[in-house]
Amino acid sequence: MKGLLLRLSGLDADAENAVRVIGFFDRLITGRAGLDALVRSTAELAGCRVGVHAPGQGLSLRAEPGEDVMTPGTAPARAAVRRLEGGVEVWVARGGAPLPLDDMLLERFAIATAILLEQSGVPRPELGDPALVELVLSEHAGTAERSRALHLLGIAPAARLRVLAGTGVDGLAGRSAQLGGVRAIFVDTVPALPDGGRAGIGPELPAIDAARSWSAARTALRFTAGAEPVVWWERLGSLTALAGRLDGPDLAELPDIRALDRLASEAHGDDTLAALDALCATGSARKAAAVLHRHHSTMPARLARAEAVLGFEVDSPAGRFRLHLALMLRRLRDNNGLG
Repeated sequence: MKGLLLRLSGLDADAENAVRVIGFFDRLITGRAGLDALVRSTAELAGCRVGVHAPGQGLSLRAEPGEDVMTPGTAPARAAVRRLEGGVEVWVARGGAPLPLDDMLLERFAIATAILLEQSGVPRPELGDPALVELVLSEHAGTAERSRALHLLGIAPAARLRVLAGTGVDGLAGRSAQLGGVRAIFVDTVPALPDGGRAGIGPELPAIDAARSWSAARTALRFTAGAEPVVWWERLGSLTALAGRLDGPDLAELPDIRALDRLASEAHGDDTLAALDALCATGSARKAAAVLHRHHSTMPARLARAEAVLGFEVDSPAGRFRLHLALMLRRLRDNNGLG
């Protein structure tokens, strides 16, 4: 497909080749292609950058040969532009001299755009915020659907935002949707959570890429615990790689996690695990006692019991690293259903 127009134009801009260009767009129309597919396929046919700009509908798409559809997509200087009703524009930006079939391509591109805009599955204005948020975060939505949904939400595709994935956070303000057992919320800044709430915070990205922030936020949510109810995806580092590679049964069989489970089942097990979490967070037994509002003299017994069950020293750099990894992997196992 790539460069087909260049090859056809090199032969001759005759009626037969013009019919081939018309047939190309007719197949997209009869196949009810999405706007993403139209823009991407037209770029491959033309062998150059093309785009659709429909500001009234919140759509601004562009593509280059061999690349995915991107946004925004306003026409660059010196692009060939065809204007449609409602302020819609389609454009072709060829770097060199125009090809003999460029006028035909632009005309059929415009016709196909007008028809597919009518047929497309872009969301209807009457959809409420939760449905629009769900569409923006869907892995299966195209750029056109996402862009249109963001327009109806009043969010520019290039606006920077984070997605919060949370449980017990229904009272938080923001554009949100309940997706399974997890609430997704678009946030500019991260608010204080209600008591008992937990949240994973995705990276700040352009709104059109909110689905990636949502995926990362769900991963971060799996690393939360009562001792750490808010986890930022950026701060997890290499731990994020483990979330998609280890499932619950694999994690449950790790010796360090099984040892932590034994500690948790003992009398005062919750206090012992809280002490271990605090030790990893602060780096010293004395500071951990202060965080837990315990006298520092109570810590040695807790840590000694933990070391006896775990089989390694916890109050040393190497021991704290191993302990912290085990605690985080245990969270990953316990929160398996949230990702």
